[in-house]
Amino acid sequence: MASNNMVEQKIVETLEKNYMPYAMSVIVSRAIPEIDGLKPSHRKLLYTMYKMGLLTGEKTKSANVVGQTMKLNPHGDMAIYETLVRLTRGNNALLHPYVDSKGNFGKQYSRDMKYAAPRYTEVKLDKICEELFRDIDKNTVEFVDNYDGTLKEPVLLPCTFPSILVNANQGIAVGMASNICSFNLVEVCKTTIEYIKNEDADILEHLKAPDFPTGGQLIFNEKDMREIYETGRGSFKVRAKYRYDRKNSCIEIFEIPYTTSSEAIIDAIVELVKSNKIKDIVDVRDETDLNGLKIALDIKKSTDPDALMNKLYKLTPLQDTFSCNFNILVNGRPRVMGIKNILSEWIAFRVDCIKRQTLFDIDKKSDKLHLLLGLKKILLDIDKAVSIIRNTEEEALVVPNLMKGFDIDQVQAEFIAEIKLRNLNKEYIINRISEIENLQKEIAELKDLHGSEKKIKKVIIKQLEDVAKKFGQPRRTEIIHEEHVEEITSDHLIEDYNLKLFLTKHNYLKKIPLTSLRNSPEHKLKDDDFIMQEIETHNKADLLLFSNKQTVYKLKIFEIEDCKASSLGEYLANLLELENGEEIIYMAATDDYKGYMIFAYENGKVAKIDMGSYATKTNRRKLSNAYCGLSPVVYMDYIIEDVELVAFSSLNKVLIFNTDKINSKSTRDSQGIQVLKAKKGSTMTRIKRIDEVSFKDPDYYRTKNIPAIGCYLKDEDIEDGQIKIEL
Repeated sequence: MASNNMVEQKIVETLEKNYMPYAMSVIVSRAIPEIDGLKPSHRKLLYTMYKMGLLTGEKTKSANVVGQTMKLNPHGDMAIYETLVRLTRGNNALLHPYVDSKGNFGKQYSRDMKYAAPRYTEVKLDKICEELFRDIDKNTVEFVDNYDGTLKEPVLLPCTFPSILVNANQGIAVGMASNICSFNLVEVCKTTIEYIKNEDADILEHLKAPDFPTGGQLIFNEKDMREIYETGRGSFKVRAKYRYDRKNSCIEIFEIPYTTSSEAIIDAIVELVKSNKIKDIVDVRDETDLNGLKIALDIKKSTDPDALMNKLYKLTPLQDTFSCNFNILVNGRPRVMGIKNILSEWIAFRVDCIKRQTLFDIDKKSDKLHLLLGLKKILLDIDKAVSIIRNTEEEALVVPNLMKGFDIDQVQAEFIAEIKLRNLNKEYIINRISEIENLQKEIAELKDLHGSEKKIKKVIIKQLEDVAKKFGQPRRTEIIHEEHVEEITSDHLIEDYNLKLFLTKHNYLKKIPLTSLRNSPEHKLKDDDFIMQEIETHNKADLLLFSNKQTVYKLKIFEIEDCKASSLGEYLANLLELENGEEIIYMAATDDYKGYMIFAYENGKVAKIDMGSYATKTNRRKLSNAYCGLSPVVYMDYIIEDVELVAFSSLNKVLIFNTDKINSKSTRDSQGIQVLKAKKGSTMTRIKRIDEVSFKDPDYYRTKNIPAIGCYLKDEDIEDGQIKIEL
């Protein structure tokens, strides 16, 4: 029997030991961008290209760059190449691409357009990278060893503008993600300058809205945008741009949301056409070429292109949502920040860069000054210097003898000893030491700069102004205010037409367009079934179906399938999931829930219920207590205005009354008021509208006051009175 070697482990300890290091590595070293706007994979790639001389030199094969990058980034070549592709001008994923490219790099807006292999494409750093690497050789940022300790690489790049906001960045880590939209470079620089001058500046005033390389129209909602700017979280909508070619009845879509692809849009449109939800589109084509994106929609001549596009915005990714999550690594910790916090952190980073650079310059200039001060001392007696060197027998003693002879230190003596013989003349030395005054002045200014954050911020402002002037470009994404955008509700997407509804005794419901009814008016019904009620309405109305169990079922008429007179229609027991023994006994269609429902009961009472009582804010499909259940109902009717009704009793008594005598109630199951008084245990058996009877003398049965007993039916009116409406 095998021994059981299982060891019990606490799940929390195991996760902390095995999973947490991985999770932290993904967050800190892979997926979340840092304050310089780059993830480690981007930074390693760009720095490799910088060291390869690709900022000023000619383009080189992408495969060469990928291979060199492996010295800093130990990933597979395709993973590195995919990173490179996204940074290129050819791919169109960034507002300001960092890599100038030649060859096919695919397109950000296309799902299926594949980029060429790295051996076919060529790259170099784009000119804007001058600003990413400015003064990197002057100790502006820290350097660390690469993975095998053979090279040094920067921890961050000393970007002279807030590139974190200028180029879009998306990353999914473990337990967190980052999604940063891009903003216009000029707007970002101006906003940063205003923020440096005044920390209470209104960011929205200067940073109008996000801007995407794919253009489109951003639907601007000030409240939502302020929330994004303040918290770093929120979302906004971007929609495609189109033009209409009237001559060819063709809609041309030429800019789409950044978050989607042309193929996804075409697939969605094709699906809508196939499922018959949109009938106006004749053909869909992808006409993207070297001039850029274009999706062409051939439409019927009678179609309103703007109305159709509004439908497509609602039903396809032609309008899409960008969800912001400004999660950025600051000093190794992920933080979700609003725009002001991001700018504040970036400014602190830039202040540190400039301080480090200033110290570097001070050290370099101080070293030079020190050498020149030594040189100045030998100017007093050049012959003495020559004599010391000539009369020193051992080479190793030249420097110590110079130190002794002129009271200078070793560094200065080394410098003097290295001067060429031809330069040991008065003119050369005077020219060199004339720099001393300038150097002293420059060092004083640099020390002054290093000690003053105010002056450092002025330098930052100057650099931002230069970047905006040099690399700024107009907005690509147009801003349209929400109030100028038609709100597309489901109503806009429903085709409206006139139709008739037929309810049969066996509970079949037919919805027949009037055009179809004219062509074939003959109804198909089951044996012993008959049409109990018919109403004329339209496709966008609501339908209320009242059952014999005091329940009303609500449907949108457009949800019911059209049918022909020659079909049986929808079986309501299945459609509404009716209970055993439950039947629909009346239907009413309404647009606005105006008017009243009239319910007449066997006990002689009549209730007049506001139709608004059946309107609900939520899409509830079933309302109980739709009418009173204390006495059997003998009549239901939907009226817009008050009408005259004729009540019949089991004793053949007749009463004509007006519904204006009955106060309306908002309680659906109100018992109503007594209209027909009972006599000798009589009951109310039916009610008709006044236009459904043809009494010789209607006034004989009329009453001004209710309740009333009514009058016996005259013989001359009996024939008419025998007509029954069964419920």
